[in-house]
Amino acid sequence: MPYVVTRSCCADASCVLACPVNCIHPAPGEPGFATAEMLYVDPLTCVDCGACTTACPVDALKPHTALSGAELPFLELNASYYKENPHDDRAPMYVVPRRRALPPGELSVAVVGAGPAGLFAADELLRHPGVRVTVHDRLPTPYGLARAGVAPDHQDTQQVTKFFRTIEAQPGFSYRLGVEVGTHLTHTDLLREHHAVIYAVGAATDKRLGIEGEDLRGSVSATDFVAWYNGHPDRAHDEYDLDTERAVVIGNGNVALDVARILAADPETLARTDISDRALAALRGSRIREVVLLGRRGPAQAAFTLPELLALSALKDVDVGVEGWPDDLDPTATAAPEKVRILSQLAAREPVEGRRRIVLRFLTSPVRFLGDTSVRALEVTATALRTDADGTVRAVPTGDTRTVETGLVLRSVGYRARPVPGLPFDEDSATVPHEGGRVGPGVYVAGWIKRGPTGFIGTNKTCAHETVESLLDDFAAGRLAQPVRGGVSTTKEALGVEAWRAIDRAERAAGEAQGRPRVKFTDTESLRRAAEAVPAAHG
Repeated sequence: MPYVVTRSCCADASCVLACPVNCIHPAPGEPGFATAEMLYVDPLTCVDCGACTTACPVDALKPHTALSGAELPFLELNASYYKENPHDDRAPMYVVPRRRALPPGELSVAVVGAGPAGLFAADELLRHPGVRVTVHDRLPTPYGLARAGVAPDHQDTQQVTKFFRTIEAQPGFSYRLGVEVGTHLTHTDLLREHHAVIYAVGAATDKRLGIEGEDLRGSVSATDFVAWYNGHPDRAHDEYDLDTERAVVIGNGNVALDVARILAADPETLARTDISDRALAALRGSRIREVVLLGRRGPAQAAFTLPELLALSALKDVDVGVEGWPDDLDPTATAAPEKVRILSQLAAREPVEGRRRIVLRFLTSPVRFLGDTSVRALEVTATALRTDADGTVRAVPTGDTRTVETGLVLRSVGYRARPVPGLPFDEDSATVPHEGGRVGPGVYVAGWIKRGPTGFIGTNKTCAHETVESLLDDFAAGRLAQPVRGGVSTTKEALGVEAWRAIDRAERAAGEAQGRPRVKFTDTESLRRAAEAVPAAHG
């Protein structure tokens, strides 16, 4: 098998369209394409041309000879997919290019948010001649969760930043970094200066549990914890007490697995990554030997993706166990048979004495935090699964409670967006109401503020394409107001592309001296000093 998909991908069909023999599935129009965690390469028909790797914007495809030991299970995944889904019709696909005719004249668009959603939107726009895009972000650095959300032991996932650098190099692209819309610029300012504004501001806060004791010391937002170990300027100087033998993570999505791996990892292994120096020092002094992840539902309903589970199962120096296995669970009858199969293998593993341990505990729900001023334990209840008439599987508390001793509980039950000044906001879904990304002519949304905190980094690519199509429809129909010439001045000096490149060079140079990919500057002052290697610019 020459090429293999090795992680959750963008499913925008770039690789499918690039493949000359149509060997990557599910393809557009096939069942599961829009909802697939990843795509699969047919081992019998792949001709080893490498076109898919060039087309993939998130670097998810690798030749089989380049797979690490932890990635070898993806060979079996690809093969097993085609045993169940033969795809006998493998005729090459021909698709009309995306570029469309636009009215003459320049189109100027402001993008608010320099994370994956914002940069993918910029890329979609810049495919068309005559388009100028200015990407704004309140931080001095771009890339959002690709920089401050991806776990440091997942350096391969950060390869998407290579694609982002190609976007930054396109004619018509510019940054305004270190400028906050709503403080230094207003929504009205952006509409005066540009034909349209796309908000791609993500989901910056976490959901609450709403149970007793949630605000005790030692009850921690996983969102904040991830930002801390990744050196986000907002959280880099936080302090966490790791003087406990057991940590509990409430939730079992990808972020929960990231947090568990980091807490259980050998600090000397993390020392070769771009983890925050402050976090590394704290982890070196950690007493944590066990991390327990709680999931209200069963293994078949686990929120983490298959690639993340495979990465967890491949850990060499950490035991991974499973508890709370339903007696009547039939892996072949679930919607996620591969996931359940791997979990069943983990459940059968014998622990190795002396190792740190990660335990995936299913059918367990938190009831309340116990402690006076700090968490000393978590009361949990067993749950049972009930299926509603519409097929939804719910976890129902049984009343069988127990106490889990711990001094650190990380809440990882999802992200939540904040309202955007000047835009409508749905409190229930924590999103901006829209139609195809259009809030109204001239105002658009992309990413999590549009669809909620779902999907992967690459999911933002298809999301951005839909939004940009709506924007271009409005431009072609003459529904966008003409911008006011002369620009808008800010009360804070913005950092442009060259300033960001200066920061990037300085961080990489510091990392090279230590045998690391980079050493991040974790406060705004240090970042701006690094940017002074070139003149700051508004464009």
